[in-house]
Amino acid sequence: MASGSGTQTSSEYITHHLTNLTFGNHPDNGWSIAHGAHEAAEMGFWAINLDTMFWSVALGLLFCWFFRKVAKNVTSDVPGGAQNFVETVIEFVDDNVKGIFHYKNALIAPLSLTIFVWVFLMNAMDLVPVDWIPFIASQMGVEYMKVVPTTDVNATLGMAFTVFGLIIFFSIKQKGVSGFLAELSFQPLGKWLLPFNLFLELVGLLAKPISLALRLFGNMYAGEMVFILIALLPFWVQWALSVPWAIFHILVITLQAFIFMVLTIVYLAMAHDDH
Repeated sequence: MASGSGTQTSSEYITHHLTNLTFGNHPDNGWSIAHGAHEAAEMGFWAINLDTMFWSVALGLLFCWFFRKVAKNVTSDVPGGAQNFVETVIEFVDDNVKGIFHYKNALIAPLSLTIFVWVFLMNAMDLVPVDWIPFIASQMGVEYMKVVPTTDVNATLGMAFTVFGLIIFFSIKQKGVSGFLAELSFQPLGKWLLPFNLFLELVGLLAKPISLALRLFGNMYAGEMVFILIALLPFWVQWALSVPWAIFHILVITLQAFIFMVLTIVYLAMAHDDH
């Protein structure tokens, strides 16, 4: 029996905690909220994971509110803890942008800051005990509630494809359509091997958003799975294992936010490079 899982078996407990609250058009019931992973899958492409959307938007708004509040109260005198923290984060991101991106583009630094902080906040929800928020949600009549948006591949793919769109946009803006197509067609082996060049370059181009999304999703999903497995153990064992894993996981959630940010900067710098 799982701790806090009532009459659920271990398998049911794990499945429950890995199932999103999904809204979509079910073939039999019309528009409805899914009551299981199979029913959610039957809703098709346009189904939306409400819990992923809620927590990602809420954490994004938290990020905007906190940074705006600090910016409005900024002082040149001895700064408080909040101002010190925000300035440290901004300087850290700015140093990484300056070290990687050597072009003039007013979007890159704000975008990098947003990615780093937002992804970090979404990852940090993994540190909330796995049963707390789902239990509160169940008391309110909500059957499923996944609170870590980055354990949903739809969220990570959404962010990655947004970055991919910017890569294409800036590649065409900097080089023109003909220059962008020439870069895909004539490298690395010259114009006489155009089909082979095109194949290699397209694979490399499409691999960028996919690897960006799956790296973040895979690491966070695995971390969440470990927390769920720990929750299945006796109470006294949970504390012995969950605290060290949570401390180690602080490094993981920070590192994954950093990697997503740095790769975004690198990819956009490559989009500005003119070969």
